[in-house]
Amino acid sequence: MEIGILGGGIAGLSVALALRKQGHMPRVYERRAGPATMGAGVTLWPNAGFVLEELGLLQDIAAVGGRPVAMQRQDAAGNPLGGLDIALLDRMMGYPTHTILRRDLLAVLLEAAAVAGIPVEYGHRAVAIDPDGDGRAVARFENGLRIRPDLLIGADGRMDSVARRYVAGDNAPVYQGFVNWIGVAQADDALVDEITIRDYWGAGERFGAVALRPGLVYWAGAQARPLRAAAPAADLRNEVETLFGGWPEPVARIIRATPTHAIHLIAVHDLEPLTTWNRGNVLLVGDAAHAPLPTSGQGACQAMEDAWHLARCLDGADEGLDAALLRFAQIRAPKTGQFIEQARVFARGLFATDPATCRMRDERAKAADPVRDAQVLAAGWAQGLPMAGDTQEVAADGVGFGSLYRV
Repeated sequence: MEIGILGGGIAGLSVALALRKQGHMPRVYERRAGPATMGAGVTLWPNAGFVLEELGLLQDIAAVGGRPVAMQRQDAAGNPLGGLDIALLDRMMGYPTHTILRRDLLAVLLEAAAVAGIPVEYGHRAVAIDPDGDGRAVARFENGLRIRPDLLIGADGRMDSVARRYVAGDNAPVYQGFVNWIGVAQADDALVDEITIRDYWGAGERFGAVALRPGLVYWAGAQARPLRAAAPAADLRNEVETLFGGWPEPVARIIRATPTHAIHLIAVHDLEPLTTWNRGNVLLVGDAAHAPLPTSGQGACQAMEDAWHLARCLDGADEGLDAALLRFAQIRAPKTGQFIEQARVFARGLFATDPATCRMRDERAKAADPVRDAQVLAAGWAQGLPMAGDTQEVAADGVGFGSLYRV
């Protein structure tokens, strides 16, 4: 099958690789002039590890990524708030967790695409999709190109998806009340003393730091605030240092080790869950279909799951393309929709400013059972995947897989 994919990010490239392994002929069209450089890093939890193993890329990711053993929570004064035993979670799910810079993840995916003979066309900004006479979609690009593949996949992101407008109509991104400053810190000396994920909770503020190596850390600082225009880069550094400079080390050390030009501000949006993921032969995947808040921890992971499931739905689809795309959406919509809603619930508690609410949130986090938390996450994240590990008992007992984040 001839397949056109709008978007050369994590979702688009993962889908292209999965479909190429099934014998299809995907071609990727990316609006940017080259690979994306925006973004800091991502955590690839074990469900993504499963997909990467299926794609034959897990060892490539391990070669350039980090392998965290734990996630540690603290409040803004440095008091412990519990955490997550990532090594235990990995054992439960049967696959490893890796942390990786976004640019390095894209480099691995692009190298694999080149080896597989998948064309990736840069500088191709889609401006419209229109049905032709027989209902098949034609995508038009700013440079004048038109394509009419057997299947057109929209992997063109959450903020300006031409494919989502075609499939879902008016479904604009929703600002969820907080911003993220993101950056990558690098130093010859160690910035952290162990390879962990550090999560600091304040009142309406949060700082997360993810170590890949002792001298390489990506991070995000967040604050609840009204939507407004972004400040210049120099002001971004001042904002971050003013907000988080007095938080427990290594927060200030990590910020100081980040070049000013590498600090970016993102107004965080998500999208409402969709009831329909395709219109004719146009299908949505990744953030174009189900963009969750970063508080889900699952954006990149769910994009990769899309790739694995879509390849299987299309493999030997004797019932026809329409039925295969409907089956894909029926499989993916419940899980991704739940992540969207749970991430919103978590964000409301995380960015609360009322002191009593924050105290209750923190006490609940401290009182959590770390083994039970790992079981709940393993059950939820493994849902729908043939993964090893003892997750089914927890999944079957009625515990929602977002209960770890319930506040």
